[in-house]
Amino acid sequence: MITNSEYKTFDIGFRVLKLDSSNMEDIYYSPAEYNQQTLFAKTESVKSDRTSEDLLFQVMLELGATLDSKIEQIEIKGKTIYNVATNYLVACFDNEIDDSVVTAIAKMQPQYAVFRDSSMADDSTVTNFEQIFKTYSPNTVTKVL
Repeated sequence: MITNSEYKTFDIGFRVLKLDSSNMEDIYYSPAEYNQQTLFAKTESVKSDRTSEDLLFQVMLELGATLDSKIEQIEIKGKTIYNVATNYLVACFDNEIDDSVVTAIAKMQPQYAVFRDSSMADDSTVTNFEQIFKTYSPNTVTKVL
């Protein structure tokens, strides 16, 4: 008999997924629909009720990873990193990602690396992002949501 605490950690390798609307906000407006208020309100492109796992599965489908791919969840500098199919796709959707986290991911040399645009800790990280990947993993395709 499995106890309640054992049940919570019991993993039989079965995923249940359901189809939902896009994780991305509808940000396509004509210029006449914008004013200064709405311009600054639309800085986040991901819907507010979406989780990191929601974004991960969307990106997996977009980049050709099958939904039954092995997903390893690791922690680097306190940030959750998803490694799909052993470095096929490495993604981080946490906030306040700095150069050290980007560098650690680049050193993993994934085929694809995905981040949220709003995840970067500061302008310096945004500026250094491409150069870090060129230095440590020039063949990695990077994508920012």
